[in-house]
Amino acid sequence: MTVPSLSVATAIERNREDGRGTLIGYLPVGFPDLGTSIDAAVALAENGVDALELGLPYSDPVMDGLAIQKATAAALEAGFRTRDVFTAVEAVRARVDVPVLVMTYWNPVLQYGVERFADDLKNAGGAGLITPDITPDSGADWIAASERTGLDRVFLAAPSSTDERLKMTVEASRGFTYAVSTMGITGARAQVDAAARTLVGRLREAGSGNVCVGIGISTADQVAEVNAYADGAIVGAALVTALAEGGVSGVAAKAADLASGTTAVRK
Repeated sequence: MTVPSLSVATAIERNREDGRGTLIGYLPVGFPDLGTSIDAAVALAENGVDALELGLPYSDPVMDGLAIQKATAAALEAGFRTRDVFTAVEAVRARVDVPVLVMTYWNPVLQYGVERFADDLKNAGGAGLITPDITPDSGADWIAASERTGLDRVFLAAPSSTDERLKMTVEASRGFTYAVSTMGITGARAQVDAAARTLVGRLREAGSGNVCVGIGISTADQVAEVNAYADGAIVGAALVTALAEGGVSGVAAKAADLASGTTAVRK
């Protein structure tokens, strides 16, 4: 039987008490195949990643950059099905004790059934969902399902959001609020947008206890930079590229390098 998942908020708090930052790592389920994607996710956890974000491949990934688009397209071509994400979560949770969130566009959840999706994720040991393309005011069904099951719900906040919308996002989120560091699609960038620091400050003012920053983070120095003012750094494209180019051992090495940034002195 799968061990109930550690919540992301608990993991963040433990790291905060230890004086270190938090690293959340993203990989798509089913790339390059289901078994390897599970092994790769486990490798992240075994090499310093504090929480996992497993992506559910989708045919229209409007927010994802080229590296993630290629990986998810390959997973779909290899026969990925929505139910595979629950298989992956359960398999990962049986091997490592870290929170496992699922990042998914909303249409696959609707097609699967919101209540059924929530139940199957909970039963697999998942911690909750990151939902990039729905907002709190359009997510009533998911908010109700997550209240019933106790799953985390992570909504995204952008630099362009009004103060009113940021407050709504903070109040609806559970686990952490996802601060989008730049406007546009995901992908590694040479410099994390300075707008991220301002956005985190605005989210703090709106009442958020945990804010994690994603989109564009690809180095240990950037992980340290983000963790100096936020509660966690989220890395996706850099890990997907490492897996594509170097397999499980390659992504394990990249995770260990990124994780070195979480031990930098907190400012």
